Amino acid sequence: MKLYEYEAKEIFSRYGMPTPKGEIATSPKQARAIATKLGISVAVKAQALVSGRGKAGGILFASSPQETATLTRKLLDTKIKTIRVQSVLVEEKLAIRKELYFGITTDRSSQSYVVIASSEGGIDIEEVATVMPERIVRVLINPFYGFRSYHARQIARKLGYTGSQLHDLAGIFIQLYKVAMDYDVELTEINPLVETVEGRFVVADARLLVDDNALYRHPEYKERVAQEGTELSPQEIEAQKSKLAYVSLDGNIGIIGNGAGLVMATLDVIQLSGGSPANFLDVGGGASSDKMALALDLVLSDSKVGIVFINILGGITRCDEVAKGILEAKKRVGSVKPMVIRLVGTNEEEGRRILTEAGIHVLNSMEEAAKKAVEMVKSGG
Repeated sequence: MKLYEYEAKEIFSRYGMPTPKGEIATSPKQARAIATKLGISVAVKAQALVSGRGKAGGILFASSPQETATLTRKLLDTKIKTIRVQSVLVEEKLAIRKELYFGITTDRSSQSYVVIASSEGGIDIEEVATVMPERIVRVLINPFYGFRSYHARQIARKLGYTGSQLHDLAGIFIQLYKVAMDYDVELTEINPLVETVEGRFVVADARLLVDDNALYRHPEYKERVAQEGTELSPQEIEAQKSKLAYVSLDGNIGIIGNGAGLVMATLDVIQLSGGSPANFLDVGGGASSDKMALALDLVLSDSKVGIVFINILGGITRCDEVAKGILEAKKRVGSVKPMVIRLVGTNEEEGRRILTEAGIHVLNSMEEAAKKAVEMVKSGG
């Protein structure tokens, strides 16, 4: 779950990290009042849960309260990557000498957190890694020992700092690590971490992503997982509300399966057959007819979907329950979109009977069913 920049900065500030003076505004009048109170040139920053905000024109600068109101009105009337801007952060404009990058994320290959730092901030870290890999400092965090002060000082030194600046910078690194641990982050970063002309370090931009699986430890954010105004598709938002594992993709073949491994294999076999999946949807083990109907509703609500491939390997999931769910969903939605169904396992015969009597053909082989789905979608069903 992503936090807004202003929320991340509030957390960083509580941990002693220096952030610019500023407040959130939802109207031009509020923005003008904030700029008047600050009494200096300001940055007006769209608050949207998307990356690449600056490149999309979501950060503007104003030298007066009236200009601040004008720019706020402009931003509140726009969308950034399909996300409508509903608030802006009005904060002091920094006098920048240099921009740095510092972030903490997970490294799945080493099964640990990793610290990434760079003397080139303000741009995508992936771009720095590609164009200037020598400017990247990468330190794996041993889960038993954690990220220590000497690690932080070593990184600050590699970024070119000494003396009091080295200790100030290392202190920010340590505090961001504490945030990462306390908030169960998937990613947290400061980009840019600004060195001002006075030699101070300030968190100019902040990003914090909390692991959804740890939200039971952060109840203050749990209700926001499936909110509007995120990069999630409408289907992904609805799936989270219904506790279904769903990911939107770019293809036109809707996928429903039971078990993450089976669904991943289904995606692979569709692509090997020349097709393109529209989604990943795992109904899980023991899916009832109601849950199956809900899953089918969800897939059919995607206008890109031309055909649905349902791949069920019955273990604790009963094939007859799946069959009932399919018929219930078809009746509820009134969809005429074709379906290809592979049904094998517990109560397989009963499930086949239910579907066959309803005029729906069922296949045994996953490969055969995938090829059939691809052929049908290419021929228009």
